[in-house]
Amino acid sequence: MAQFTFTLEGVLRHRTHVEQDRQRDLARVQAQMRDAENELRQLDQTLSTSLGDVRENRLTGKLDLGFLAAYRRYVASVHRKGSLIAQKMALIQRQVESAQNALAEAAKQRKIIEKLREKQFDQWKREQSRKEAAELDEVSMRLVGWRASLAEEELKEEELEAGQ
Repeated sequence: MAQFTFTLEGVLRHRTHVEQDRQRDLARVQAQMRDAENELRQLDQTLSTSLGDVRENRLTGKLDLGFLAAYRRYVASVHRKGSLIAQKMALIQRQVESAQNALAEAAKQRKIIEKLREKQFDQWKREQSRKEAAELDEVSMRLVGWRASLAEEELKEEELEAGQ
C-alpha cells in the first residue's frame, strides 16, 4: 500500500524545534523573574528581621544615636537595593512578555504547517480511496466479463449437445 509523504516534513520539524527553543527561552526568563522575586523577598525578610531586632533590643534604655544613624543608612541602602531589584523585575517582565509573544508566533507558524499537512493527508486519503474504488471497479468489470464469457461458452456447449 502507498505511504503518505509530506514534502514539507523538514520545515515542520524545523518549526517544532524553533517552538521548543522559544519555550526554553521563556522558561529561562521566567527563572530570572523567580530569582529576582526571591531576592526581593529575602531582602524584605532581612529588613523585617533587622527592624524586629532594633525594636526589641535597641530602643530600650539608653539610645545609641550612632547605631540608629547607621541603621537608618542600612535601611536606605536596602530600599535602594529593593528599588534596583524592582527595576530589574520590570525589565525581566518585558522580556517575559516578549518571549511569550515569540513562543506564540512560533506555535502559530508550526500549526500552519501542521494544518497544511492535515489537508494534504486528507487529500491523499481521498485520492487513495478513489484509486482503490477504480481498481475495484476494474476487477468487478473483469469478473462480470469473465462470468459472461463463461455463461456464453456454457450456452454454446448446451446448443452443441442439444444439436447432436
